[in-house]
Amino acid sequence: MEHLKIASDNYVAFTFFIGTMAMMAASVFFFFELNNTSPKWRTSVLVSGLITFIAAVHYYYMRGYNLETGDSPTFFRYVDWILTVPLMCVEFYLITKKAGAKIGLLWKLILASLVMLVTGYFGETIDVKNSVLWGVVSGAAYFYIVYLVWMGDVAKLAQSAGPQVAKATKVLAWFVLVGWAIYPLGYILGTEHGLFGMILIKDQVSARHYMDIVYNIADAINKIGFGLVIYSLSRSSED
Repeated sequence: MEHLKIASDNYVAFTFFIGTMAMMAASVFFFFELNNTSPKWRTSVLVSGLITFIAAVHYYYMRGYNLETGDSPTFFRYVDWILTVPLMCVEFYLITKKAGAKIGLLWKLILASLVMLVTGYFGETIDVKNSVLWGVVSGAAYFYIVYLVWMGDVAKLAQSAGPQVAKATKVLAWFVLVGWAIYPLGYILGTEHGLFGMILIKDQVSARHYMDIVYNIADAINKIGFGLVIYSLSRSSED
C-alpha cells in the first residue's frame, strides 16, 4: 500500500485528507448537539450534520481515487454535490417555514440546484465540446438560486420570520453568492477549453489539480460554515 501514502508535496491529496477529517468532525459535533437543540431547529441541525457526513464519506473515497490514479475525482465530486447542495438549499426552506414558506419554494430550490449540477457535469465530462452552452445553463440556475435568497421568496420570508432568522439567512446568502461562486469559476477554469475556449493554463492536468485544492478548501468552508450558521441560529434567544 506504499502508493497510497500521501507524499509531503502532494497538496491535492493532503487537502482531501483535511477535508475528510474536517467534515467528519463537524458531523460528530452536529449530531451530538441534537439532543441539546430546541425541537423547532432540530431538523435543520440534523440536515447540517447529514451534509457534512455525506461530504466526509465522499472525500474519503476521493482521496483514495486521487492517490491511486493521480486524476481529479470529478465523478465522485459531482455525486457529492448532487446530494449535499440540494440539502443546503433545503436549509433555506426549513428556517423560513414558520414564516410561511410553501413546499413550492422547496422544490424551486432543489430543482434549480439539480439543474445547476447536472448541466455542469455534462459540460465538464460528457459533452465538453459544448461546455459553454452547458455552463450558461448551469450558471443561469446558480443565479436563480442567488436571486431567490437575496431578493426572491427566501429573502422576503426571512424578513418576516424575525431578526435572528433574517440575520442567519443573510449570512447564508453571502455563502451562496461568494462561497458558491468558486464552483462556476472552477468550471470555467478547469474544463478542457479553459475560459470559454481560451486556454488559461496550458497544462490541463495542473489546472485540475489547482482547482481540486481550491474546491476542497471551498467545500469545507461552505458546508461546515452553512452548518455553523444554522447551529448559531438554533442557539439564538429567539423564541
